[in-house]
Amino acid sequence: MSANLKYVSLGILVFQTTSLVLTMRYSRTLKEEGPRYLSSTAVVVAELLKIMACILLVYKDSKCSLRALNRVLHDEILNKPMETLKLAIPSGIYTLQNNLLYVALSNLDAATYQVTYQLKILTTALFSVSMLSKKLGVYQWLSLVILMTGVAFVQWPSDSQLDSKELSAGSQFVGLMAVLTACFSSGFAGVYFEKILKETKQSVWIRNIQLGFFGSIFGLMGVYIYDGELVSKNGFFQGYNRLTWIVVVLQCLFPWSHPCNNSYFFIWL
Repeated sequence: MSANLKYVSLGILVFQTTSLVLTMRYSRTLKEEGPRYLSSTAVVVAELLKIMACILLVYKDSKCSLRALNRVLHDEILNKPMETLKLAIPSGIYTLQNNLLYVALSNLDAATYQVTYQLKILTTALFSVSMLSKKLGVYQWLSLVILMTGVAFVQWPSDSQLDSKELSAGSQFVGLMAVLTACFSSGFAGVYFEKILKETKQSVWIRNIQLGFFGSIFGLMGVYIYDGELVSKNGFFQGYNRLTWIVVVLQCLFPWSHPCNNSYFFIWL
């Protein structure tokens, strides 16, 4: 059962990440009348929906009792402020990372982004070795070398890319820097989050609620700082359509498959 569950989880993860990348890329390049939706607001909405999804899961684990749910949230979150504050660091990194992914997909094609973003597996492995003293086998290090080689080949310009004017060199550089920064933040935050999980007995759902709480705060701060004028002019949900909501739902549909946690499938498998 555990082996079957592992491969089912992997299949769901592959479907979620692939569909998210394609729909996010399409939503950021689709030309429509009116203002385009703000990626900063999409990040906030996704975090709020993740909180709601995790609360429902905690409610289910509490045998569908509102009283038990209230007791769990009160005991595990409100009565443990220092444990909750530990999640502020990875939450801030997650929020930055999610915004960077929108920037990357606005400036890179989906295939280049998807392959380059797999460098998060390398950064996660390096941070795991340095922060958690993990030991990787020969085949795992060999896999990392092959991964880096593949990413290097993807970034090598072809003749068709040299002749294409769809994306300027400047926008490609911005997209590449965004995805590389997201890879490093993903590796560090993922290992940091794993370390916190191992030091406490709180469930993943409670931890995700805490992450979502701080993520919403950091996200709203980003909305106010970078897009405050646009929000006051056209509204928080400006440019939202059916495709935008699909992107947001795909981000929060699987709370356990957070961008940084995806990296663990390399070590897990």
